[in-house]
Amino acid sequence: MKSFLEAHVQVYNTPAFIENDPISVPHRFTRLQDREITGFWAATLAWGQRKTIIQSALRLVELMDGAPYDFILHHEEQDRARFLDFKHRTFQATDTLWFLEYFQQYYRRHESLEDAFARHLSPTAPHTEAALIGFHRDFFDDPYAPQRTRKHVATPERGSTCKRLNMFLRWMVRRDQAGVDFGVWQRIRPAQLLIPLDVHVERVARQWGLLQRPQTDWKAVLELTENLRTFDPEDPVKYDYALFGSGVLGLM
Repeated sequence: MKSFLEAHVQVYNTPAFIENDPISVPHRFTRLQDREITGFWAATLAWGQRKTIIQSALRLVELMDGAPYDFILHHEEQDRARFLDFKHRTFQATDTLWFLEYFQQYYRRHESLEDAFARHLSPTAPHTEAALIGFHRDFFDDPYAPQRTRKHVATPERGSTCKRLNMFLRWMVRRDQAGVDFGVWQRIRPAQLLIPLDVHVERVARQWGLLQRPQTDWKAVLELTENLRTFDPEDPVKYDYALFGSGVLGLM
């Protein structure tokens, strides 16, 4: 099984993967903060067709004048009016405005979004559960945070698979020579990452006997990741490429 997975990782973990994936949006930028902002937003919107996800994320980049970090830091309240017509499926204007508010308040006090996750995580923790829980609490730690936006930022406390957050962390933390993931964060180890469990990954994982839990929830994420760690304990989520690539291209 390990050699089979490794072979599939080599097929999909290549620069050719980038163009048709939401990770292509942060790949348009070189500044750390631009990658963080566009990466987090692209990951948040990542449900539905990948082409539509990319289009929506690029629309947000356009609304931020093509310079996300500069816009976040320096825009005035009236500049947010241009976002009132933005929507992606159930992600609506209220959600967009809260993301802008959170980003502006955060980046005016912090250099990198890494601290928002890593400060909750012990270096010896087996995985990123505490980081995701802590980030979610901080993201909504404001009396003006809209209740409806909580459905767009998942947390293990609600049993969610946290697929989109786990994918974003993979982008920021994993590092290798392939050049797909950025590997720009240093305070979270690749060994701590958890698999982004979507319908494609789940289907292939079950077919390959890597996931037995009947429910698709947080415990399923932990189970699948633990099984993948038996093949590579230092970089278990690299097998996301094998599972997702095989599933989305209909090879399994």
